[in-house]
Amino acid sequence: MTRIEQARILVVGASGALGTLIAERLAERGARLVLHGRDPARLGASAGAATVAVDLTEADAPETIVDRAVEALGGLDAIVVAAGVVGFDGVAETAGRDLETMFTVNALAPMRIISVALPSLRDSAAEGNEPVVLTISGIVSELPTAGLASYSASKAALAAYVAAAGRELRRSGIRLVDARPGHTETGLADRPLFGTAPRFPHGHDPANVADRLVRAIEDGSTSLPPDAFTGA
Repeated sequence: MTRIEQARILVVGASGALGTLIAERLAERGARLVLHGRDPARLGASAGAATVAVDLTEADAPETIVDRAVEALGGLDAIVVAAGVVGFDGVAETAGRDLETMFTVNALAPMRIISVALPSLRDSAAEGNEPVVLTISGIVSELPTAGLASYSASKAALAAYVAAAGRELRRSGIRLVDARPGHTETGLADRPLFGTAPRFPHGHDPANVADRLVRAIEDGSTSLPPDAFTGA
């Protein structure tokens, strides 16, 4: 179990639709927050939260984000990675797509953020807390989808990293949990990095998904497969 009240939490991607909802729920439960996003004008949804506006594609973004969060909060007890980009491509188009940005935002930057934050998370565990990192790879990390080959691959890379890192860090008292909800109505598919979205069936309500994700921080979950969001 992880106590949210007064927990020092970094939300990466807090300016997005789902990240904003997660941040709001954490603030309502009394968390102390640092909110990250690319656009400073879209940050600040939670009153009193510190913010850091850095593009995840910048070379030193993970170090900058974690350093500023630790400085603002005096440590870290939890990280939520809600940042992501989507792209739509068939195999014939993949070579001409911006795979570097996709893999950096969806996989490489989150992996590096976790690594950079380890000293602070270990300190939190040593203080008697139960530090946790929550990532959102989505259903495509389990069920790679035709027309989303590179997107599926980027999310599968994150899911694999979190699964292995979670086993590695368990003895340190650090919990990692990856969430894999199905299509959620955040509007992300309408803002693809490349390509055109297919017609998706109606997806999950993002407010319900955010509620489930915050419960996962509290309840000790180590994995949230797609069926954990049934009815979301």
